[in-house]
Amino acid sequence: MTTRRFVPHIAALPHLVPFVGPEAMERARGRPFRARLGANESSFGPSPKAVAAMRDAALENWKYSDPENYDLTSAIATYLGVPASHIMIGEGIDGLLGLTCMMFVAPGDAVVTTDGAYPTFNFHVIAHGGRLIRLPMRADREDLMTLLDTARRERAKLIYVSNPNSPMGTWWTGDEIARMIAALPPETVLVLDEAYADTAPAGTAPPLDVANPNVIRYRTFSKAYGLAGARIGYAIASRDVIETFDKVRNHYGINRVGQIGAYHAIQDQAYLASAVAAVDRARRRISDLASSNGLTAIASAASFVAIDCGRDGAFAKSVLDGLLARDVFVRKPAASGIDRCIRVSCGVDTDLDVFADEFPRALAAARTAL
Repeated sequence: MTTRRFVPHIAALPHLVPFVGPEAMERARGRPFRARLGANESSFGPSPKAVAAMRDAALENWKYSDPENYDLTSAIATYLGVPASHIMIGEGIDGLLGLTCMMFVAPGDAVVTTDGAYPTFNFHVIAHGGRLIRLPMRADREDLMTLLDTARRERAKLIYVSNPNSPMGTWWTGDEIARMIAALPPETVLVLDEAYADTAPAGTAPPLDVANPNVIRYRTFSKAYGLAGARIGYAIASRDVIETFDKVRNHYGINRVGQIGAYHAIQDQAYLASAVAAVDRARRRISDLASSNGLTAIASAASFVAIDCGRDGAFAKSVLDGLLARDVFVRKPAASGIDRCIRVSCGVDTDLDVFADEFPRALAAARTAL
């Protein structure tokens, strides 16, 4: 019998995935959800100009994408006001996080993050043999100074920070992030995930400094731009970091239709502004629904709202299960301390109407059961 000799740290991994997708849930349930409010997709959709361009591009999808991502990279660089040599396109932020770990993390290297922060990053670290150090959130935010202190003590290769934070929606100001950057140990790279930068208040993102080799910033077309299925993200970094990304990336990993859609989406900033306004209206509606049901919504700069269910994780899980049973797809944080919440994506009114109807019933059932 042949024995597969996997790399030891890979062979030791449990069979886990970061998230169970709504499609898998629907297959298991045998029926669809009525409201899809759990994956932080934008049901407001992408720019109509991007949709038209992608529709036309589908006719030529027999072609590979441009492996240099030239047009899209140039458009992003123009939008940001930085040289194109400081931009790297990837298969969403998730793909770029995997490449980052490939570039910086050797087996045994320390990586510092927050317990409950975006779990896909943790999977990449563990898959590359990194030693993951998870610190608790403080007041529902990542504790920047404790992350820094831990990185210095452990000589960490990477620190992960999401700003705005996922899954809580909280955020630091750009000035506070800039102070963290100024205090980074010389051997440590800040992985600054700005997936929700487009829906955050002005001043949340610090000014771009593409000369700093210790900071990599990640943005995406999956959230406010409404192109989650296209899987297009990008990194902003110093030239040597971008050149190293270019050594290890899958040059034909970007789908051509998504590449073209993202190119047209970033040039339609008027539509982006309208989508961000729709997200803000949905945030306020979700917050009002929390208040009307005697609960508190955590102020959010992201395209979702975390609702504090007012008790412990078991109660929040009961509320979540009640919503799922009523065909409303939402999620909840899993880490201790923040697992008291459920998280509701900002969505179109028809989806939020379903949530508004079913949320009080799910709450009442959970309160009766526990």
